[in-house]
Amino acid sequence: MGLESPHDDGDADEGVSELPPVAEPLPRPAKPRVIVVANQKGGVGKTTTAVNIATAMALGGLNVLVVDTDPQGNASTALGVDHSPGTKGTYEVLLDRAGIIEYAQPSPHSPNLHVLPAAIDLSAAELELVNERGREHRMRDAINQYIEESGVDYVFFDCPPSLGLLTLNALVASSEILVPIQTEYYALEGVTQLMRTINRVKGNLNDDLELSTIVLTMYDARTNLSREVAEEVRRHFSAQTLATEIPRSVKIAEAPSYGLPVITYQPKSVGAVAYQAAAVEMASRGAGEPQGS
Repeated sequence: MGLESPHDDGDADEGVSELPPVAEPLPRPAKPRVIVVANQKGGVGKTTTAVNIATAMALGGLNVLVVDTDPQGNASTALGVDHSPGTKGTYEVLLDRAGIIEYAQPSPHSPNLHVLPAAIDLSAAELELVNERGREHRMRDAINQYIEESGVDYVFFDCPPSLGLLTLNALVASSEILVPIQTEYYALEGVTQLMRTINRVKGNLNDDLELSTIVLTMYDARTNLSREVAEEVRRHFSAQTLATEIPRSVKIAEAPSYGLPVITYQPKSVGAVAYQAAAVEMASRGAGEPQGS
């Protein structure tokens, strides 16, 4: 069954919001959570999910770092951080063993939100890392140092849609995986491939890695297909799947063209409200608080 046209967020004014949303304080996790946002299937909303949940958490008072490991730098763009050629960031951390705290930039969206930017130079990093000793552990070592230096609560990795050394470094550095799943045909196909990868990484490089969170994206409650895919995902991953679904939304699609996450572009839109709710769910889970139905 085909999808109908996306929702238009009728509850939001046109244009860019002048003020960020005022969020309720979110609970801090017992220890810093390091989360890689991954799905080998493209177009599922990985970057959108990473930047909006990160922004919502920062606006809720948590200290958040987004590590952009995609040479396209879309997460850096959405969070208002410069990543023009030559900008120092993820490349220097991986190749030169630079400290993250040295090159992480504050995002204009929240004083609690920092970004390690990805410039196009990062596209050469995979080839340059191939012959380096301990190449899979470069980012893990840097993250452990950053946690000690910064008091960060959440680290999110935004990854390219491939399983090269950039994504592998993020998987080895993380203890959790957040998987956005688009509620359309073949939704679980990419997850099956990702689970194989997780098991390989666990067996060889990172025993702590767990699939902790699934976010259903591009959900359209008007179609049987979206509902059926959501039910199937919840059947397979009941404990990991958030109760909040992220709807298909014009405002979510528009926000990147303004270099903004939808959370600050249109804070009252249905997409922003949904990402805010998803962030609350994740933060509550991380703090061990009971979840409502």
